[in-house]
Amino acid sequence: MAEDKPVRWNMQSWFPAKLPLAGTMGKEIERKVRLVSGGNIQIRFNEPGALVAPPQCFDSVSSGAIQACWSTPAYWHGKDPTFSIFSAVPFGPEWPELLAWFYSGGGRELYEELYHKHNIHAMPCGGMVPEASGWFKKDVKSIADLKGLKMRILGLGGSVAEKFGVSTQLLPGGDVYPALELGTIDAAEFAAPSVDQVLGFHEVAKFYYFPGWHQPATFYDLMLNKKNWDGLSKTQQAQIEIVCGDNVRQLIAEGEATQSKAIKALQAKGVDVRTWAKEDLNELHAAWLKVAAEYSAKNPGFKKAWESMQAFRTDYKVWKDLQDLDKLR
Repeated sequence: MAEDKPVRWNMQSWFPAKLPLAGTMGKEIERKVRLVSGGNIQIRFNEPGALVAPPQCFDSVSSGAIQACWSTPAYWHGKDPTFSIFSAVPFGPEWPELLAWFYSGGGRELYEELYHKHNIHAMPCGGMVPEASGWFKKDVKSIADLKGLKMRILGLGGSVAEKFGVSTQLLPGGDVYPALELGTIDAAEFAAPSVDQVLGFHEVAKFYYFPGWHQPATFYDLMLNKKNWDGLSKTQQAQIEIVCGDNVRQLIAEGEATQSKAIKALQAKGVDVRTWAKEDLNELHAAWLKVAAEYSAKNPGFKKAWESMQAFRTDYKVWKDLQDLDKLR
């Protein structure tokens, strides 16, 4: 509205602007917010490290040193593992079910409660379609071969991998290629094939595993200093919310439409695409349930969010099973 005060905010991104989905969705926030607000709201995208080092985003937004950050909640796993529930859950819901739980099943309220404790208001503003399970420099014939490997892997998936003797670490996307090339790590997961292709992982690792059991769907979010958010008019808040909702729509459409082409291109370059055996996935799933129980025993917030998601999934399964054509054929 005409009486709304102009907003000029800086947003630090974890991802470079040219990186498909991960970065381009951040640039879309900048473009769309300007359009829907008629220029009244401008949120400037900044490349990784332009304002602060990406790992400093959380504290910088919390304190008000910067106004916004484009990230994924699992990057704050070290502050509270509950954040990872709102990023990607191993063997968890895919996009339709994830959105249903978040917006209509109690997830959003728990998410906002968690962020608000830190003077941050956040909202899902994109994300990643099902990821690859990872790139491996050597053939992994079963999960027994994971023992002793050094791997870049995110959040809760990393906690599961550790159950199989994997030494895990979280590296920014730009650091993964040199770490694989130099042998600092033996394996890495990062994103979906269209993203991994651009980062060139196929040049330093040839074995590419699926499915992405650790991240069936991943929320990325827009983090805002809560005091600044509360200072916006209702119209301005709605404009940002609507942009983020449209970003999720765009992410799912573009993400699902582009992966087959990327996989074919990688195979043409000599990548060996593999899938985990059913028994391996069963072992990984059993390990995940143990990890979830351990986090729940230590962290009441994690327990509350995990149980909320599980309760929703139990009810949702009635509907999902009735509509599962593959299962009914």
